[in-house]
This record gives sequence, C-alpha cells and structure tokens, in this order.
Amino acid sequence: MSFAEKKRADYSPPLARDGLSAVIPADLAGSRLDQALSKLFPDYSRTRLQAWIEAGRVTVDGAAAEVRRKVWGGESVELVPEPSASETSFAPEAIPLTVVHEDETLLVVNKPPGLVVHPGSGNWAGTLLNALLAHAPQVAHLPRAGIVHRLDKDTSGLLVVAKTLEAQTSLVRQLQARTVSRRYLAIVLGAAPESDVVEAAIGRHPTQRTRMAPVATGKPAVTHYRALRRGDGWTLLECRLETGRTHQIRVHMDAIGHPLLGDPVYGPRRPPASLAARVDGFHRQALHAWKLALVHPATQETLGWEAPPPADFQALLERLEAP
Repeated sequence: MSFAEKKRADYSPPLARDGLSAVIPADLAGSRLDQALSKLFPDYSRTRLQAWIEAGRVTVDGAAAEVRRKVWGGESVELVPEPSASETSFAPEAIPLTVVHEDETLLVVNKPPGLVVHPGSGNWAGTLLNALLAHAPQVAHLPRAGIVHRLDKDTSGLLVVAKTLEAQTSLVRQLQARTVSRRYLAIVLGAAPESDVVEAAIGRHPTQRTRMAPVATGKPAVTHYRALRRGDGWTLLECRLETGRTHQIRVHMDAIGHPLLGDPVYGPRRPPASLAARVDGFHRQALHAWKLALVHPATQETLGWEAPPPADFQALLERLEAP
C-alpha cells in the first residue's frame, strides 16, 4: 500500500475532544450567551456558535445552556468545536511541503506558486489543505485545518498554520490586531515611488464579480511599500501588509498605476514592448511572501522567518536586470 493510500485508509476526521475555555468578563454582563461567545471566540461565526450551543457543545459552569441565556460575568464557559461537513469531507494527500518551522503548536510552510491553499470551486483536491491533512492529521478537527490566512494560488511564500485550537484562536486575534508582520516582494510595472502608503478600502468589484477593487463600501486596507531595486519600466518593491484583504497588494498596486508584472487579472494583457522579451515565459503575478513574524501562541516569544523567492521569480529578476 502506498503512503497516500495508507493515509486515506487511516484517515477518519476526529471529533474535537479538547475544547476551549474562558471566563465571561464583566464587560459582557447582560449579553446573550451566543453574543458573548462571538466576542470571546471571534474566529467562529455567530451562526456556528449557535449551532454548537444547541448541539450541547457549550457548557456554562458545567451545564448545558441555551442560546438566549443571559450571562452576567464570572461564568466558566467550555466550548468543544466541531468541523463542518464540508471540512470533514476533504481527504489527505501526500503532497510535498517545504516546512520552514514546525512544533507542537504551529507550522510554517513555504508555499510554491501554483498550489491552491483551500479547496473550492474547480480545485477540490491537490490543495495545501489536503497536504496538511496528510502531514499533520491532528489538524483535521480544526476549522480550515488550522489555516488562518491565505495566499493566492500563484503567489509563493510563507504561510502559518495552527495545529491546536488555542493556537488558531491566538493567531486569528493577532491578525485582527494587525500585529502579525507580513512582508512581500513584488515586481511592478513602471517607476514606482521610493516609498509610500496605500490606504484604500477593498471590496468586490461592482460589475466584475471575480475581481476586487477599491470601493467605498469595502473593508479597510492598508499597504506600506518601499522600492528595493528598479530598472527600465519596472520596480522591485517590498510591501508590508497592515491588513490582509483578498488580492490586497495586487489591487493597491494597480490602483496607484503600478500593477504587478504578470498579473493576469489586474495587469495589462500584454507587457510593455520594452519588457516583452525579458518577461516571456513568466505567467503569474510576480509576488512572493518572503518574511513573516508573529508571537508564538504557546511561548509568547516573537519569532520570524524568511524565504527567498522561488526559481522562476529569481530568474525573472535576473533577466530584468541583465544589460
């Protein structure tokens, strides 16, 4: 039996036995239980929390409770999450992973371009999530198999995954507090300024639903950038995300007139004539998540990692810089 076959045969998504616990703080006194839980465990939706309360997966001071029960502060709450049906339907696959860091709490991988992070329309297998289920089967009981942020299919680089519920909650809260440091390398078209900040809310494009765009009704988004190298018709930028919206760097760079080189959605259909020969054969956005730093959920130590760009990105840069 092959490794992949054995993993599939052994795989049975476990029901979470270790739950999350909290004490209702005084500032939530008078709230309904589901409202209080949504504040204490923000990585779970209100609908999901309500379903778990009704299923008896939530106890207050050791006893089952109702959704509309009022809390008054000081109560001990226990929550035992359960994965959704769609999450438990995914199978582990023996897809190689480049692991940059791993311990009992979290996993940091260097994602190659072309690998989808989470199963979805048109990509129900062969994803990072499938690979994680094979590499660390214990993540099967976590929402999204511990994935707390994503990279686009054709964006390469560092991505952190939680291996416990406590770690997932901590990482989600760090992302919400904007304390996770994420830096990207991006090759953009044109002569971008030496440094600047792009602050423009991002939401679904009003007419092209597969695209994102700067829209007044979107979610706040902030990207800091600085130029590292430049040449005739291109600039290598380091972009630092303050927020993490879908396609954020791609949308923001396009909005200031410097779309990512090779971007099939936000860039021009054809590169400028002066660059055409040098970029020939590069068919993705030139974007790489190269630095990641966060507070370790268990040790509270600030850790950081760095991953050099993949071969195709490096080769592109060498061609651009060639005389």
